[in-house]
Amino acid sequence: MANSVNTLSALTRLFSSSVFRELATKGRSPMFARLFGQAFGDHALDSLDTVGSAFDEAFAILRDRGNRDEYIYKAALTHRVLLGTHNLRTACMLTEFRIGPCKADLAILNGTGTVYEIKSERDSLTRLSRQLAAYKKAFARVFVVASDRHLDGVLESTPDDVGVMVLSSRYQISTIRDAPDRPDRICPVTVLDSLRVSEAKQILEQIGVEVPVVPNTLLHARLRQEFVKLPAAEVHGAMVQVLKRTRNLLPLSDLVDQLPPSLHAAALSVPVRKMDHDRLVSAVRTPLKLAVNWA
Repeated sequence: MANSVNTLSALTRLFSSSVFRELATKGRSPMFARLFGQAFGDHALDSLDTVGSAFDEAFAILRDRGNRDEYIYKAALTHRVLLGTHNLRTACMLTEFRIGPCKADLAILNGTGTVYEIKSERDSLTRLSRQLAAYKKAFARVFVVASDRHLDGVLESTPDDVGVMVLSSRYQISTIRDAPDRPDRICPVTVLDSLRVSEAKQILEQIGVEVPVVPNTLLHARLRQEFVKLPAAEVHGAMVQVLKRTRNLLPLSDLVDQLPPSLHAAALSVPVRKMDHDRLVSAVRTPLKLAVNWA
C-alpha cells in the first residue's frame, strides 16, 4: 500500500507546474527524471520511447485508477468543453482565478461566463458552500464537477441554481443538473476585485462610462465607486468580452498541437514564455533513455 501511495504521488507530481516550467526554461527536468523513476522504475524504458509518451502513460494510469486528482478533471474540461464544445478562437479559459476569499479551479468564457468547481476523489465537500457563494458573485453559470463518489453529496448539498456534472470512469463528462445563466446576480465590485486594473478600465469603456483620471493611489477606490453603480448583467457581459481579449489563448494553439494530449491542460494553464515554446517541445520529444539521466 505504501508503494501504491508513493507511486500515485509521483504520477500526480509529474503534471505539476514546476515540472512543466522546468522543461520549458531548461529544456530538461531533473524533477521529471526523479518522479519518473519513482513512478515507473527502469522496466518502463522498454515500452516508452519519449518523455511525451511517459506523460501519456502516467495520465492514463491516473485517469483509470479511481483516485484521480484535480489535473485529470481540468484536462477533461479542457478537452471536452474548451476544445470540444468550443475552441480557442471563440472561448478562453481561466484557472486558479481569484474570487473574493476563494480561487476558482477553472472558468470558461464564451458567450457567457461559466465557472467549474472540481471535487475529485481526493477532495472533501467541506468548503463547497462558501466557494459556490463566492463564484455566483462573478460568473453567470456555476457548476460542480464531481466524482461518482461525491455525486449524491453534491446534489443534496447544492441549490438548484448550481449545475452538477460527473466525470465517469470512462473519462466522459455528463451533465446531471444544468446551471441557469444568471448574470443578473453577480456583484460588480467582486468582479472588480478579481481583475487587473487595465481590465477594469476596459470594462468601463465598453459600458460607456468615463474612466476616472486620478493618481494610482486613488484609482481603485474611484473604480469601486463606479462599479458599485453599474447593472450586474452589463458588467458581466463586458467582463466576458474583455477577458476573452486579455486572456486570449489562441497564441498557444501551435504549442498545444505539438504536445501530447496529456499536456494540453498544462499548456493552456501554466504560463510559459513564447521564447521557451520550442525548448519545451524539444524536451517533451527527448528519448526517455536520455531523459532519465537528467536527474
